[in-house]
Amino acid sequence: MLRRLHPDQPESFAFTPANQAWAEAEMTKYPEGRQASAVIALLWRAQEQEGWLTRPAIEHIADMLDMAYIRVLEVATFYFMFQLQPVGSVAHIQVCGTTSCMICGAEDLVAVCKDKIAKRPHMLSNDGRFSWEEVECLGACANAPMAQIGKDYYEDLTAERLAQIIDDLAAGKVPAPGPQNGRFASEPKDNLTSLTEFTGEAQNASVALAAAQQDTIKRIDGTELELVTPWQDKPAGKREPARKVKPKPGLASVIDETGSTKDEAPAKPAAKPEATAKAAPEGRKPEMLTEAKGAADDLQKIGGVGPVLEQKLNAMGVFHYWQIAAWTEEEITWVDDQLNFKGRIARDDWIGQAKTLAEAD
Repeated sequence: MLRRLHPDQPESFAFTPANQAWAEAEMTKYPEGRQASAVIALLWRAQEQEGWLTRPAIEHIADMLDMAYIRVLEVATFYFMFQLQPVGSVAHIQVCGTTSCMICGAEDLVAVCKDKIAKRPHMLSNDGRFSWEEVECLGACANAPMAQIGKDYYEDLTAERLAQIIDDLAAGKVPAPGPQNGRFASEPKDNLTSLTEFTGEAQNASVALAAAQQDTIKRIDGTELELVTPWQDKPAGKREPARKVKPKPGLASVIDETGSTKDEAPAKPAAKPEATAKAAPEGRKPEMLTEAKGAADDLQKIGGVGPVLEQKLNAMGVFHYWQIAAWTEEEITWVDDQLNFKGRIARDDWIGQAKTLAEAD
């Protein structure tokens, strides 16, 4: 399937302050120079914030991670979990259309979506509040037919029940996710022979949590509890107090930082020797400036250079096109090593671009 960016794009994108703090904390999970590993997480956060993934968001994240725009676009267009067009402001409904669901009535669910939302997938309803699409197997075959709405599964659906769910969502309600026919989870529909105390009147843990938090269609906005980043002075976002662990009878009562008693905790690995000094950079350092001669050039005009890279180059003493245009092979090797992104200068042809820009000036 061909996946392209939507023709109508907003002018800009910025994370909310809370999401920006979360994104920066997420990047610290990876070693210096490997921040690109956070690309999927940051793209997902941007989609949660905006509802869909815009071109300005893709480019903003590329700049944050020092990645070429095309590399981030490749990720965004490869994974179908990223929505490249606007979705309903209330809910985007993903109907499973693979074998089990199709046999059990997925086409009837699609017909409901066409009738109540829009004639074609990825189209917004007239009020802009709903959208839908048919997706591949979502892994709930025992509860077919089903649909994913927001973060949760709505299983054992009928056309009538899906229509009612859409009406409830439109009215501001959040229907409980999970099986819609009274099942507790994915046990047989009839003749339960074990675990008979668990019936549809009770809710499994996932459904109960979603219902309690009214979380099915709520998008992440950065105010939720966040992953703790102990390697930072402060964790991102809000954080609950550390959970107290009650020691088992007969074991030492002192709890260490692992959350286990000393008896339960695995032996700590021996301390690693101090890291050796960083090896001298390869190549030869080009002549740098302490400040720009006159007005600094806009280095972002060089394809592959975003705001972050421009700041790094300025900090190194690179302010002008003519400096970059004069770099030798040895000097390129040295700069590559400093930027922790070897091959980027040659790949994007910074030298040729810089020469063209310098001549234009």
